[in-house]
Amino acid sequence: MRAILIAAAVALAVSILLTPYLIRLFSKQGFGQEIREEGPQSHQSKRGTPTMGGVAILVAIWAGYFVTHLTVGDGPTASGLIVLLLTSVLGLVGFLDDFLKIRKQRNLGLNKTAKLVGQFVAAISFAVLAVNFPNSDGLTPASTHLSFLRDFAAISFGVVGFIVFCNLAVMAWSNAVNLTDGLDGLAGGTAAMVLASYVLITFWQFRYDCGLRDTAGCYAVRDPLDLSILAAAAMAGCIGFLWWNAAPAKIFMGDTGSLALGGLLAGLSITTKTELLMVIIGGVFVVEAASVSLQVLVFRTTKKRIFRMAPFHHHFELGGWAETTVIIRFWLMAGVTCLFGLGVFYSDWAVEFGLTP
Repeated sequence: MRAILIAAAVALAVSILLTPYLIRLFSKQGFGQEIREEGPQSHQSKRGTPTMGGVAILVAIWAGYFVTHLTVGDGPTASGLIVLLLTSVLGLVGFLDDFLKIRKQRNLGLNKTAKLVGQFVAAISFAVLAVNFPNSDGLTPASTHLSFLRDFAAISFGVVGFIVFCNLAVMAWSNAVNLTDGLDGLAGGTAAMVLASYVLITFWQFRYDCGLRDTAGCYAVRDPLDLSILAAAAMAGCIGFLWWNAAPAKIFMGDTGSLALGGLLAGLSITTKTELLMVIIGGVFVVEAASVSLQVLVFRTTKKRIFRMAPFHHHFELGGWAETTVIIRFWLMAGVTCLFGLGVFYSDWAVEFGLTP
């Protein structure tokens, strides 16, 4: 528990103190956000707001994670490092995307092919590393089985299938968070709640680790405490950044932050063997991504739009809701999905442990 608190405290301090420095630096360099012309007209006033603030979140995650290990004396684990690598590589892809948007002075950065290649390289590297590095119990950071609350023993992808699955999961989650990042603090606040849920999940998995107590309801997850440290650092990094990113935002996280956080969520879900549970906990991200897919599908089929604009949050803005109203209500939905997901997780453990019939 002390390690988790240290990670959160360090990451919060770094994020909340580094972000205003980045605001001044990026403003001086002219690293301002370009705004979509077809978007809500109220957003045009945000043109020129510094972007690439995700740098602060990434630095906070690194600082919280490694300072904790220097403080408590335990070295980083394979699981933590592999998920951190995935997060950082996607953050680099997002940084390049943001930088090109600034250089071109328009809301288009990397082309689709270059962005997909970057995500593909990050996902493949993660997948290959995740099925290696077994510990003394033979557990690798990830398994080749599909999982909900635990692995489904009957559903195995095989190594090749697992690599394909990882690629789909990483792209899905990184793009989902990226699409959600359209209102001040929406993606950051939602990600903080999802990550807080995973701090609890990973710590619970550590408390009932089959390697420490082989009892009913235990979890066969490698390095759950280290994953909890990483999730705590990321959660606190998002909260510190949110101090400056809340409406009216003084800085945006950009693709640097959104792609990195999406990759982090994908990595956590795979290494904790809760891939399908993440769909519940990250329900707001799922709805946002689904709204875009549904809008495209319906328009190409019928030439009509089912929403005023996608992603979903813009539909409500164009319907007359104030931006802060949309943000707060989406945060409330995120809180509900997180609580529901945690309830499902705990109820499964209670049944397995024999506390309920």
